Amino acid sequence: MKVERTAIADLLVLEPKLHGDARGYFLESYNRRSFAQATGLDLEFVQDNHSRSQRNVLRGLHYQLRQPQGKLVRVTAGEVWDVAVDLRRSSSSFGRWVGMALSAASPRMLWIPPGFAHGFLVLSEHAEVQYKATGYYAPEDEHSLLWNDPALGIGWPLADKSGAGLLLAEKDRRGAPLAQAPTYP
Repeated sequence: MKVERTAIADLLVLEPKLHGDARGYFLESYNRRSFAQATGLDLEFVQDNHSRSQRNVLRGLHYQLRQPQGKLVRVTAGEVWDVAVDLRRSSSSFGRWVGMALSAASPRMLWIPPGFAHGFLVLSEHAEVQYKATGYYAPEDEHSLLWNDPALGIGWPLADKSGAGLLLAEKDRRGAPLAQAPTYP
Protein backbone atom coordinates (compact mmCIF):
# COMPACT_ATOMS: atom_id res chain seq x y z
CA MET A 1 0.00 0.00 0.00
CA LYS A 2 1.31 3.42 -0.96
CA VAL A 3 0.72 6.33 1.43
CA GLU A 4 0.84 9.98 0.42
CA ARG A 5 0.58 12.88 2.84
CA THR A 6 -1.64 15.79 1.84
CA ALA A 7 -1.24 19.50 2.60
CA ILE A 8 -2.64 18.60 6.05
CA ALA A 9 -0.25 15.95 7.35
CA ASP A 10 -2.89 13.89 9.21
CA LEU A 11 -4.99 13.42 6.05
CA LEU A 12 -3.58 10.54 4.05
CA VAL A 13 -4.15 9.30 0.52
CA LEU A 14 -3.84 5.52 0.41
CA GLU A 15 -3.44 3.45 -2.70
CA PRO A 16 -3.75 -0.31 -2.31
CA LYS A 17 -1.83 -2.57 -4.63
CA LEU A 18 -3.79 -3.79 -7.66
CA HIS A 19 -3.24 -7.33 -8.89
CA GLY A 20 -4.46 -7.26 -12.47
CA ASP A 21 -4.45 -9.31 -15.62
CA ALA A 22 -6.61 -9.77 -18.72
CA ARG A 23 -9.56 -10.83 -16.54
CA GLY A 24 -9.60 -7.62 -14.48
CA TYR A 25 -8.09 -6.94 -11.08
CA PHE A 26 -8.15 -7.80 -7.40
CA LEU A 27 -7.28 -5.55 -4.47
CA GLU A 28 -7.54 -5.61 -0.72
CA SER A 29 -9.55 -2.48 0.04
CA TYR A 30 -8.67 -2.85 3.71
CA ASN A 31 -6.28 -5.03 5.67
CA ARG A 32 -5.73 -3.97 9.27
CA ARG A 33 -2.11 -5.18 9.38
CA SER A 34 -1.17 -3.54 6.05
CA PHE A 35 -2.94 -0.31 7.04
CA ALA A 36 -1.07 -0.18 10.37
CA GLN A 37 2.29 -0.92 8.72
CA ALA A 38 1.77 1.73 6.04
CA THR A 39 0.34 4.49 8.26
CA GLY A 40 1.51 3.74 11.79
CA LEU A 41 -2.16 3.72 12.86
CA ASP A 42 -3.73 0.61 14.36
CA LEU A 43 -7.42 1.47 14.27
CA GLU A 44 -10.62 -0.34 15.01
CA PHE A 45 -13.33 0.35 12.46
CA VAL A 46 -16.80 -0.26 13.90
CA GLN A 47 -19.12 0.66 11.04
CA ASP A 48 -19.14 0.50 7.22
CA ASN A 49 -21.27 3.01 5.31
CA HIS A 50 -22.34 3.08 1.66
CA SER A 51 -24.12 5.93 -0.10
CA ARG A 52 -25.38 6.26 -3.66
CA SER A 53 -26.05 9.74 -5.02
CA GLN A 54 -26.78 11.40 -8.34
CA ARG A 55 -24.88 14.18 -10.09
CA ASN A 56 -24.78 17.52 -8.23
CA VAL A 57 -25.58 16.00 -4.84
CA LEU A 58 -23.44 17.63 -2.19
CA ARG A 59 -23.33 15.74 1.10
CA GLY A 60 -21.69 17.52 4.01
CA LEU A 61 -19.75 18.88 5.57
CA HIS A 62 -20.57 16.50 8.44
CA TYR A 63 -18.94 15.70 11.75
CA GLN A 64 -19.74 14.42 15.23
CA LEU A 65 -18.33 16.43 18.11
CA ARG A 66 -18.68 14.27 21.26
CA GLN A 67 -18.39 11.00 19.35
CA PRO A 68 -15.92 11.81 16.56
CA GLN A 69 -15.40 9.43 13.67
CA GLY A 70 -12.30 8.72 11.65
CA LYS A 71 -13.22 7.71 8.09
CA LEU A 72 -11.49 5.68 5.38
CA VAL A 73 -13.28 6.85 2.22
CA ARG A 74 -13.34 5.21 -1.21
CA VAL A 75 -15.48 5.51 -4.33
CA THR A 76 -16.70 2.29 -5.92
CA ALA A 77 -18.82 3.78 -8.73
CA GLY A 78 -18.55 7.15 -10.44
CA GLU A 79 -16.53 10.15 -9.25
CA VAL A 80 -16.74 12.68 -6.43
CA TRP A 81 -14.87 15.75 -5.20
CA ASP A 82 -14.10 14.79 -1.62
CA VAL A 83 -13.34 17.43 1.04
CA ALA A 84 -12.09 17.33 4.62
CA VAL A 85 -11.88 20.41 6.87
CA ASP A 86 -9.71 20.49 9.99
CA LEU A 87 -11.87 21.51 12.98
CA ARG A 88 -9.25 20.90 15.68
CA ARG A 89 -8.54 24.28 17.31
CA SER A 90 -5.23 22.96 18.68
CA SER A 91 -4.04 22.11 15.16
CA SER A 92 -1.80 24.40 13.11
CA SER A 93 -4.10 23.59 10.16
CA PHE A 94 -7.36 24.56 11.93
CA GLY A 95 -9.89 25.83 9.37
CA ARG A 96 -7.90 24.55 6.39
CA TRP A 97 -9.31 22.05 3.92
CA VAL A 98 -8.09 19.46 1.45
CA GLY A 99 -10.12 18.45 -1.58
CA MET A 100 -9.48 15.84 -4.24
CA ALA A 101 -11.20 13.75 -6.86
CA LEU A 102 -11.88 10.17 -5.85
CA SER A 103 -13.25 7.79 -8.43
CA ALA A 104 -13.95 4.15 -9.16
CA ALA A 105 -11.32 4.38 -11.91
CA SER A 106 -8.61 4.54 -9.22
CA PRO A 107 -8.24 2.54 -6.01
CA ARG A 108 -7.18 5.69 -4.10
CA MET A 109 -8.75 6.19 -0.69
CA LEU A 110 -8.66 9.07 1.77
CA TRP A 111 -8.02 8.62 5.50
CA ILE A 112 -9.78 11.39 7.46
CA PRO A 113 -8.96 11.26 11.18
CA PRO A 114 -11.38 12.28 13.94
CA GLY A 115 -11.58 16.06 14.29
CA PHE A 116 -12.46 16.82 10.66
CA ALA A 117 -15.69 17.70 8.87
CA HIS A 118 -16.21 15.64 5.70
CA GLY A 119 -18.29 16.01 2.56
CA PHE A 120 -18.38 15.33 -1.14
CA LEU A 121 -19.88 16.56 -4.40
CA VAL A 122 -20.93 14.01 -7.03
CA LEU A 123 -19.29 14.79 -10.39
CA SER A 124 -20.51 11.79 -12.40
CA GLU A 125 -24.06 10.75 -13.32
CA HIS A 126 -24.13 8.64 -10.14
CA ALA A 127 -21.55 7.80 -7.50
CA GLU A 128 -21.25 5.26 -4.75
CA VAL A 129 -19.11 6.19 -1.77
CA GLN A 130 -18.12 3.64 0.84
CA TYR A 131 -16.34 4.41 4.05
CA LYS A 132 -15.25 2.69 7.17
CA ALA A 133 -15.78 4.61 10.42
CA THR A 134 -13.96 4.39 13.75
CA GLY A 135 -17.05 5.51 15.67
CA TYR A 136 -20.74 4.73 15.50
CA TYR A 137 -23.15 7.13 13.86
CA ALA A 138 -24.84 9.28 16.52
CA PRO A 139 -27.53 11.46 14.90
CA GLU A 140 -28.00 13.48 18.09
CA ASP A 141 -24.31 14.48 17.88
CA GLU A 142 -24.14 15.26 14.15
CA HIS A 143 -23.21 18.76 12.99
CA SER A 144 -22.99 20.35 9.55
CA LEU A 145 -20.39 22.92 8.59
CA LEU A 146 -21.60 25.32 5.90
CA TRP A 147 -20.35 23.95 2.58
CA ASN A 148 -19.88 27.39 0.99
CA ASP A 149 -18.61 29.40 3.97
CA PRO A 150 -16.45 32.19 2.45
CA ALA A 151 -14.09 31.91 5.43
CA LEU A 152 -13.21 28.39 4.29
CA GLY A 153 -13.06 29.18 0.57
CA ILE A 154 -13.47 25.55 -0.49
CA GLY A 155 -12.75 25.13 -4.19
CA TRP A 156 -15.76 23.04 -5.13
CA PRO A 157 -15.64 22.28 -8.88
CA LEU A 158 -18.91 24.00 -9.73
CA ALA A 159 -19.87 25.63 -13.03
CA ASP A 160 -22.10 28.03 -11.09
CA LYS A 161 -20.24 29.19 -7.97
CA SER A 162 -23.53 30.20 -6.32
CA GLY A 163 -24.40 26.54 -5.96
CA ALA A 164 -27.51 26.79 -8.11
CA GLY A 165 -28.54 23.31 -9.18
CA LEU A 166 -26.96 21.55 -6.21
CA LEU A 167 -29.01 18.93 -4.41
CA LEU A 168 -28.56 19.47 -0.67
CA ALA A 169 -30.22 18.12 2.44
CA GLU A 170 -31.86 20.80 4.55
CA LYS A 171 -29.32 20.25 7.33
CA ASP A 172 -26.53 21.01 4.84
CA ARG A 173 -28.25 24.17 3.58
CA ARG A 174 -28.41 25.37 7.19
CA GLY A 175 -24.85 24.36 8.09
CA ALA A 176 -22.96 26.62 10.47
CA PRO A 177 -20.16 28.86 9.21
CA LEU A 178 -16.77 28.09 10.78
CA ALA A 179 -16.95 31.16 13.07
CA GLN A 180 -20.17 29.81 14.65
CA ALA A 181 -19.60 26.06 14.39
CA PRO A 182 -18.84 23.96 17.43
CA THR A 183 -15.28 22.66 17.04
CA TYR A 184 -12.84 20.28 18.70
CA PRO A 185 -10.31 21.46 21.30
